[in-house]
Amino acid sequence: MKTHKLILAISTIFLITSCTSTRKDSSTTGWEYNNSKNGGFETNKRFVEQATGPGLTFIEGGSFTMGRVEQDVMYEWDNIPRRQSVSSFYLDITEVRNVDYLEYLFWLNRVYGQSYPEVYQKNLPDTLVWRDKLGYNEPLVNQYLRHPAYENYPVVGVSWKQATDYCAWRTDRVNERILIDNGILKEDMEQMDDNVFTTQAYLKGQYEGIVRRNPRNLTNENYGSGEKTRTIRMEDGLLLPNYRLPTEAEWEFAALGYVGNTQDENTNERKIYPWNGSSLRNGNKKNQGEIMANFKRGRGDNMGVAGNLNDNADIPTVVRSYWPNDYGLYNMAGNVSEWVMDVYRPIIEQTTTADHRSFRGNVYLTQKRDEDGFIAEKDSLGRITMVPVDVQGNAYRRNYKKSDNINYLNGDIESQMGIDWNNFLDEKTAKDTSKVQIDKWNTNASKYKDDAPEGNSNEMYAYGESSLITDRTRVFKGGSWKDRAYWLNPGTRRFLDQDQSTDAIGFRCAMDRVGSPTSRAKENQRRGTDYSKKRQ
Repeated sequence: MKTHKLILAISTIFLITSCTSTRKDSSTTGWEYNNSKNGGFETNKRFVEQATGPGLTFIEGGSFTMGRVEQDVMYEWDNIPRRQSVSSFYLDITEVRNVDYLEYLFWLNRVYGQSYPEVYQKNLPDTLVWRDKLGYNEPLVNQYLRHPAYENYPVVGVSWKQATDYCAWRTDRVNERILIDNGILKEDMEQMDDNVFTTQAYLKGQYEGIVRRNPRNLTNENYGSGEKTRTIRMEDGLLLPNYRLPTEAEWEFAALGYVGNTQDENTNERKIYPWNGSSLRNGNKKNQGEIMANFKRGRGDNMGVAGNLNDNADIPTVVRSYWPNDYGLYNMAGNVSEWVMDVYRPIIEQTTTADHRSFRGNVYLTQKRDEDGFIAEKDSLGRITMVPVDVQGNAYRRNYKKSDNINYLNGDIESQMGIDWNNFLDEKTAKDTSKVQIDKWNTNASKYKDDAPEGNSNEMYAYGESSLITDRTRVFKGGSWKDRAYWLNPGTRRFLDQDQSTDAIGFRCAMDRVGSPTSRAKENQRRGTDYSKKRQ
């Protein structure tokens, strides 16, 4: 009996060890990894999980009902309820602040200001958005962006395009800092013009920097055909994915924060706002009656009465104000509305959206190459040039046929497939429309193929005639300091041209999660918010 127990114990230990140990050789070929004597195929066997980038928090993904689930008092119905799955990702805990954006402007001016001052100029927020023809807002025009009293307030007057450029810059600065902190590079304050660190240029071997200590190059090290050291590669798992704007589905999922009131796949209360309940005030005994977000309670009431201000803010306020939601995110309702990645289209049927990682706005790009097939030299600002993918002659590709897919199933002629225009048109329109034209519409719809020439939204949305929708129209989400409570519902959505800005739209950055959708890190385990604490 004792012998059997000993054998069982030894077998169990062996099984556990064999399952958890790190293999040094390939399980499919038997060749040893990371051995310079056999060719030096390198793989990082020590990688555990993705690090959380500065300013971000982990958002565990899942399934939820996206869209308006309450009565639509605006009678828009451009956002029908639909079931969506969102992959795990990372999102900024707060909106991007004035001080964050000033750091960005300082860097642009220091690096590009002498040779390319227009780079700095085009990224300046439009502070004139504060002007009101019947209001005195000049103090905000002159001070909101730069005065230290407002440094922790959300940046506004930033267009979608400027927000996207900020995300790209932040990616490069974070990854450069990672390489410096890990002893790979030294700080280089002489960077200028095209001699600047960008993640893609570094990965493609077009930026070296001041090297402190590169890792050994195990590939053919003993055969004299390679360098003794090499630069960091994406396969090392050290560099982070790109900072970017969240998709509309990601933003809405994170704003609702169902993780705090879901147990065993059962959500015990559907949310109207990022907090539980239908009230706009705190229901906890310690803070009962306090306003949960920064919004406009009614005409002429931006913050309440003196001595008892209801939300303590008549304009945007400090980004860590009020209570965070169950993911730890501040101001996902109120303060400022926020840009998301998506191109705007009315969601009028479920067939016009994907049910997993939903996003409209795909324009597939690839690195520009020279005539010899090598990646083209970086541009004058140190960035790798990206161009639309070339799909000519790729007749066997099934998942896409062209680079620009913004209008797929909503905006291009395929959206009209299956419509019998003879029945669709009303009697007067049919009478005024020639049979030749109707037959042409029907023929075009029936012959549509995904490899048709790239079109634009005017095939379906006539800008300036029947809509304000174009391929440049971007979605922004959430209510702001100047909005009524209706817009605080995460399911609401509005749109604006990507080059325009207002005094009520800001943004926050997101990042992809690579690997497992669940996280082992203790700081990523978040379950609910304590609303008894005093609001910040």
